[in-house]
Amino acid sequence: MTRTKLYLGAAVAVAVALALAALLWLAPRPGAPGPTAPADARPLSTVTDLLGRKVELRLPVRRMMLGEGRQLYLLAALDTEDPIGRVVGWRKDLIQSDPDTYAAYLRKFPRIAGLPQFGGFEDGTFDLELAISLKPDVILMNIESQRATDDARYVERLQAVGIPIVYVDFRHYPVENTEPTIRLLGQLMGKEARARELIDFRAAQIRRVTDVIQAAAPAQPRVFIERIGGYTEDCCLSFGNENFGKFVEMAGGTNLAGKIIRGTFGQVNPEQVLASDPEQVIVTSANWEAFVPKGPWIGVGPGADMDEAARKLRGFTQRSAYAGTTAQRNGAFHAIWHQFYNSPYDFVAIQQLARWLHPELFAELDAGATFREFHQRFLPVDYAPGYFVTLPREPRP
Repeated sequence: MTRTKLYLGAAVAVAVALALAALLWLAPRPGAPGPTAPADARPLSTVTDLLGRKVELRLPVRRMMLGEGRQLYLLAALDTEDPIGRVVGWRKDLIQSDPDTYAAYLRKFPRIAGLPQFGGFEDGTFDLELAISLKPDVILMNIESQRATDDARYVERLQAVGIPIVYVDFRHYPVENTEPTIRLLGQLMGKEARARELIDFRAAQIRRVTDVIQAAAPAQPRVFIERIGGYTEDCCLSFGNENFGKFVEMAGGTNLAGKIIRGTFGQVNPEQVLASDPEQVIVTSANWEAFVPKGPWIGVGPGADMDEAARKLRGFTQRSAYAGTTAQRNGAFHAIWHQFYNSPYDFVAIQQLARWLHPELFAELDAGATFREFHQRFLPVDYAPGYFVTLPREPRP
């Protein structure tokens, strides 16, 4: 063997040895950190929630935890193609409080059944460990949950692991806060144009009532709203000057509980109801089989049996709180879907109330047709009638 071949062989051996050493050096070692994950390219932005808090997070959000399941009403209108695509967990109140709507979404999006769930009440608490394990970009909470979340120090504890809470509102001040809540969710989801379209539709539908009331200035009938009729035996739960109380005023009526209840929700004594002599009674109710099996609630909502709803509504005319009132003498009782009080659908309730309170002014206004159009334009599920019923209504033969 020549000296040249020996040198070449030695050089190759050295090169191979150096390559192996380099590979061993670069290979992951037990306990050593893996490769660095690519940086999140989404911009870090600041939004203002419905409590006026400045919240920093990355937009658009990809993973959302719903502090109330009924927030799906808005998510579905903003992201119609895949309303649950961003949802990683939710409170199970939609399943319990609005089972018919849940069933419609379950048929269209079977994956919804697999979403992690937590408690069904509105106390603002949830499983902190579950929330952290789901790794949401944001947790949506209603403004009434602030006290509970503050007491439990959720905001600080979640902020420590990079999970922000954003507060929204459809329930306490819906006339004032629904539009900014829609705008905020549009911002979070990168659906700003869709949010503007939804806001414009809602505003136009409300003006179909308020413009007529302002121009005609009709006499305002006295209205008592019985809240969550049939959910409890208590009498007489109602609304103050907000929520359905405000809807009645916008529809051209006088909310009798407005001078009695301070705040959005409260209770009126039966004697006070009698003394106020309502001309019309409006009961908010829904399918609450999960809470009060076979109860006296009026199951209005999507696909409700209207004859059965009317039968149950007649039972309310015999309540002692309405004995001898103008409403009882005239049979002026109505029932409307309770969930209008906690959704971006308030414009439908306002239209229906106006039709009941001023039939001569709103003979051509069809709230059901309005809601059908909304479903066709904004929602992924079909419209099913059944959201309101009025007396007299005779059973089918």
